[in-house]
Amino acid sequence: MTAPRQYKDFTPRMGIYRVTHTPSGRILLGQSLHLDGMLNRIRFQLQNGLHPNRVMQADWQTDGPDAFMFEVLDEIEPKNPGDEPVDDLKELLTLWQEKLNLPPTQRY
Repeated sequence: MTAPRQYKDFTPRMGIYRVTHTPSGRILLGQSLHLDGMLNRIRFQLQNGLHPNRVMQADWQTDGPDAFMFEVLDEIEPKNPGDEPVDDLKELLTLWQEKLNLPPTQRY
């Protein structure tokens, strides 16, 4: 019966992620309280033709999964276990947007 205990003590990775369509250089930049879950969700949506961003979905349909790179750019640790540092994530996302300085044509 270790599974419930492991789940209870589980703290997801939190931070900033980037999904890049390598042929075009277009990037989806985002924040999440559960990075691994978010990246899995995006992959699932793309694989099943369900992603809400139609341009990104079309790129996936045309070029396939090997044309995409999924990565974690930055992580933050909550100050206290169980905290959800939403404001800190928003601030960190803004910093990454400024750092990458992507023109609109390179964003999803």
